Amino acid sequence: MRFRHQYSQNIGQYMSDSSKTRVILFNKPFNTLCQFSGEEHDDLLSNYIDIPQVYAAGRLDKDSEGLLVLTNNGKLQHRITDPKHKQAKTYWVQVEGIPDQAAIHALNNGVQLNDGLTRPAQARLIEAPTVWPRNPPIRTRQTIPTQWLELTIHEGRNRQVRRMTAAVGYPTLRLIRVSVGKWQLGDLAPGEYREV
Repeated sequence: MRFRHQYSQNIGQYMSDSSKTRVILFNKPFNTLCQFSGEEHDDLLSNYIDIPQVYAAGRLDKDSEGLLVLTNNGKLQHRITDPKHKQAKTYWVQVEGIPDQAAIHALNNGVQLNDGLTRPAQARLIEAPTVWPRNPPIRTRQTIPTQWLELTIHEGRNRQVRRMTAAVGYPTLRLIRVSVGKWQLGDLAPGEYREV
């Protein structure tokens, strides 16, 4: 069954701060849009979440996966998404190639993008995490290895992580958000959610 909710750019008018605050943690699958309504063929939040009047606090691109926080509280939604609050967002990023120390240093100190210098991040190489298979799988090239990074940023520009890794010479192949502020993805499978 598909659940449809009215989506509006003006989220605040539909959120009541006087009602009980609800916070939903959702593992957004690859190719799912961060909205409740769209075209008939779109994979939408309404295919997974049947809780009325909760809205995404921030976005994940269609081709990104992992933690999406939803709430019915407009003030909380604003606090999560407003850059001045500098909510830390941590990602596991699979990139093409093995980043060298110069690339890690650049990510940690700020990368020049076409819309300005990014804030310093926290980047480190990690072992391949135990995650669900992606459907469809990432594209790989036999002659070029891949590497996983853990990357924490404190801002939310459009496609920022992908642009940062590309700017230092290592294109992103797969992107999974694992935390937003105090909230963690934990053991949620793709398409699952829990209320906290």
